[in-house]
Amino acid sequence: MPARVNKRQQREQEELLALGNQPATAVDVDSEEEPPSIVPSGFAALSIAEDGNGGPESDDETSKPTKAKKAKKKKKKPASDAPTSPQQAKPAETPKLQQPKSVKKGKGKEKKKDGLDDLDTALAELSQKYPELQSVAASSSSTTRNASLASLLSVSVSNLDAEAEMRKFFGTRAVIAAKSSEAAPSSGSKKRRGVAPAQSQRSQLTRPHPSWNMIKQREGLSSRPLTDEEVQQKIVDRNSPAAGDKWWTVEYSKRYKGVTKTFMQAVLSGDPEALWRVLQKLPWHGDTLLQLAEVYRHQEEYSQAVEYVDRALFSYERAFLGSYSFTNGLNRLDFSRVENRPFFLALHRQVTDLQRRGCIRTAFEFGRLLYSLEPWTDPHGVLFHLDFVSIKSGMGQWLLDLYSEFASVKTVFEDHLNPSALPGWAYARALALFAREKAGGGQSVGSSTDALKQAMLAFPEVVPLLADKCDISLSPELRGHRAFRIQTDGIGLSPAQSVLHLLSHLYAQRSAPLWKSASHMKWFESIANGIRPSLDAQRSNAIRERFLQMYTSTTLRYSVYRHVIVLEQSFRNLTPFIPRSVLLAKQLACDPLPPLTASSEYNDAFFAGAEEIFSVRPRRRDARALERLIPDAGVRAQVEALFDANPGLAGQLPGGVVQFVQMMAEMPDEALDDMMLGGGGMPGGLPMEGGDDILDLEPMPRRGAAEAAPPLANEDQSEEEDEDEDEYIAPMPIRVVRNLLNRFWGGGGATADSDESDSDVEERDHDGVD
Repeated sequence: MPARVNKRQQREQEELLALGNQPATAVDVDSEEEPPSIVPSGFAALSIAEDGNGGPESDDETSKPTKAKKAKKKKKKPASDAPTSPQQAKPAETPKLQQPKSVKKGKGKEKKKDGLDDLDTALAELSQKYPELQSVAASSSSTTRNASLASLLSVSVSNLDAEAEMRKFFGTRAVIAAKSSEAAPSSGSKKRRGVAPAQSQRSQLTRPHPSWNMIKQREGLSSRPLTDEEVQQKIVDRNSPAAGDKWWTVEYSKRYKGVTKTFMQAVLSGDPEALWRVLQKLPWHGDTLLQLAEVYRHQEEYSQAVEYVDRALFSYERAFLGSYSFTNGLNRLDFSRVENRPFFLALHRQVTDLQRRGCIRTAFEFGRLLYSLEPWTDPHGVLFHLDFVSIKSGMGQWLLDLYSEFASVKTVFEDHLNPSALPGWAYARALALFAREKAGGGQSVGSSTDALKQAMLAFPEVVPLLADKCDISLSPELRGHRAFRIQTDGIGLSPAQSVLHLLSHLYAQRSAPLWKSASHMKWFESIANGIRPSLDAQRSNAIRERFLQMYTSTTLRYSVYRHVIVLEQSFRNLTPFIPRSVLLAKQLACDPLPPLTASSEYNDAFFAGAEEIFSVRPRRRDARALERLIPDAGVRAQVEALFDANPGLAGQLPGGVVQFVQMMAEMPDEALDDMMLGGGGMPGGLPMEGGDDILDLEPMPRRGAAEAAPPLANEDQSEEEDEDEDEYIAPMPIRVVRNLLNRFWGGGGATADSDESDSDVEERDHDGVD
């Protein structure tokens, strides 16, 4: 009871001070008489060890601040007299502390005069004796560079909201009206089917729609950092700046792997309806959502495609909760693992959709996020988006900073992409400098002109393409120069040269609107028509040589090919630059052009131990769900007997007996009678050609026990039971279940009617007797 003791001690001290006694001795007496009264723990013991009387005083001050102030005023005079030992110790130490200062000054002057050469010699000897210290110094410099790069790659969460950007253009009323018109049909269907409205969900990447199903915290996805061994296998060169990054990966649960296996079977079968069955089983499966988004995009139903991409992003965002931060620019995601590639694809789809909708600032922010996941190889070629959206959205200074960050790097690492050596970024840099000079800030007036000349000398292939897109007139002599020859395919070109012409076409096709202003066209024309003498005089160009050397890497060339394949509809004319072997290789829309260095892929080894989601469900879990659905034990036993008597139902209804009961209860009487008559009175041969009625129903329930997976071998059973308890299943009216049983066991609707008439007669007889 330290508080009571401290109060008593303080009262005694105040009495002693009033009588003019020494307070230090009183405190010492008290502490000697009752040593158990002070029982410090943790870091409090360290402070008491340094100052024996500090513990009780600090306790008093925290518990009674008003009294502590009074005590502090009264203790001013005794404090100067009582602790004599510390004051005696300090003067003894002060000469020792002051004396080395003068000595250090003298030594410092001597080192300034004649110690520099000796230091350089010693460092040279150490570098020869311990060569591994050089790698340590290189890694420390790369760490500093990574920190400066992270500041450029950090994402502004407030600018990830496309709806906020649309409000700036169209106004709040227009956006709200558009949202209400889209949400009206879905809300009506929810009310008609008796589904409760979903709770609000938060996200940094999307705006969750009220009609979305409630998502669990993980939904089968989790994230973990790569081990040191895995990072060493991925990055061979330890001096590479990628070796200093924090690498992460997404992991699938057994149930999620089972759903993915079924998804792959559905994709290979070519049956779109199979995708809906997979989505009913797991509404937040990322690959299925992206595949359906692509189906809607081919049908030009872009609003539905955007919604499914948003849902895929939301499902992966939940996997990163509590571990992985994708907004600080410090963390990387391993693209070589197939579990991570859907997130890359979803972000790339989002960037293109945002540009189509005119949300350029949001597209830039999502592009920066995608680039920060893997800036060294840029597997989806988002840099070819950023050279356009950064200028269009007014983020030209960011482009200049990132260009300078990589232009200052002299060391060339294998499979590392350098934005300062890309043709699009060279021309975009000139535009950014021109805009800055026009605004009157920063550099001199001629810096943009010099940058445009450097871009034309390094990559003259862009000049005639941009001139044709913007109707800029070039002199005939310039048109006839061999450097301005337009290539339409990669025949007769090396792989690196083919990529150069591909990227030149890509930049001219995407960024031509940026050059169509009168000032830009006049500026471009004047520089282009005067560039021929300099072009004839140069023997080689360092930036161009760096580009050609960089794209000797197959990994970086695949990034360009993947970028074009994802945007096939918009840039179909660029496919002749892609090798035929790449175009004919087996690839899927859910995983376009997997990397050659992939460490995992969807194969038998990946799906080993996966859960079979469409197998017969365990009766114990069905019994728990059925018990909440049908509280009456007798009726529940009859329903289970009916389901067991028809084994064909298990294969047609993956939700088991629970889905069977709910589906039958929600079907109209006419459809139920037709089904029973078509099946000979028993529902064993459920006619699936009437599946339109079934598919119109919501999954039963979307997140209820009907969709619960069998318990995994490595999961704790209590966790699954707790999750099931949180999911609510509304009990069915008992008369509905009894009527259903009468229909089935009686063989048809007529029998059910006769049963109802008999029951009415019995009720009338009872009334007559009464």
